[in-house]
Amino acid sequence: MRRFLWSVPLTGDAISIRRRTNACIRLLIATAFLIALAPARAWACACGCGVFEVGTPSLFPHEAGGTVWLEYDFQNQYLNWRATQIASAEANGDKMIRTHFFTLGAQYMFNHDWGVMAELPYWFRYFKSTSDSGQIYGTNFNSIGDIRLEGMYTGLSEDMSTGLLGGVKVPSGWWTHSTADRDTQIGTGSTDLLLGVYHLGAFPTRLGSLSLTFRDRPFNWFGQANFDLPLWEQANYTPGREFDGAAGIYYDFGLVGPLKELAPMVSVLWSDRTRDEGQVSDPTDSGYTRLLIAPGAEIKFWGVRLYGDIELPFFQNMRGNQLTAPFMLKTIVSYDF
Repeated sequence: MRRFLWSVPLTGDAISIRRRTNACIRLLIATAFLIALAPARAWACACGCGVFEVGTPSLFPHEAGGTVWLEYDFQNQYLNWRATQIASAEANGDKMIRTHFFTLGAQYMFNHDWGVMAELPYWFRYFKSTSDSGQIYGTNFNSIGDIRLEGMYTGLSEDMSTGLLGGVKVPSGWWTHSTADRDTQIGTGSTDLLLGVYHLGAFPTRLGSLSLTFRDRPFNWFGQANFDLPLWEQANYTPGREFDGAAGIYYDFGLVGPLKELAPMVSVLWSDRTRDEGQVSDPTDSGYTRLLIAPGAEIKFWGVRLYGDIELPFFQNMRGNQLTAPFMLKTIVSYDF
């Protein structure tokens, strides 16, 4: 990120001393900032993975060209939750849904205004449930997930700080596994319309007579919202409509030791999903509203950017009985070209 700097001529020794002093100060501040963001224990996290699609400002484009990334997400759902509190495990026939999410993504900006993005997920899932005879059983399965294809428009501002997204989620994921209900399959079997918007800003917005952008200042904020609307179903099952939003702040310390960039951040995530419809074991046990806090950080070295966060709920309202997880993890390794 670019900075505004004012300086006076210094000798070589003075410059060396000042650089070492500034590096030490930045490292101490960064350490203090990360400690302050260290998460406390939380109770649970809701079903669904749409929240993984928001809260990642590192992937917002800032110039023409491309970005490729590999994302790994994890959640282990084993706590039964009803309404706004934990409930008895006996009230839910499902006992555990543990999933490792891998996503290969790429985006390319043809110019200042237009670009495209594609995401290819692959999931490994362990599902533990109760059979009709009352026996507990577990099964492992894995498959390509539902591919997401989107177009991007960033021509609303000169610095590309505002973006609009639109596209589709295609039913490429496995949705016919014999021992899993439709709402616990890897794929939904539906074709969905995807809509999104994001904006990046800076603090302060002005410096004297100069108007500052998010690239000019180290202290930044962002907002993001995605909407997933199922349009075409298969085998009489329609997943709920889902809204996922995020708002966060981060501070870029710039050069810190060997790192080209160090940016701690904290985000608040919001998810809302309506009930599923059609052929599902119990449609009343679906749909939710939840709020999560996600402390994280981003570093950059040798042209590679690494982002990670932990997502912890502080409010959730589950419709019916649903399995939830105590936390979710997200990591992204990306490279610009």
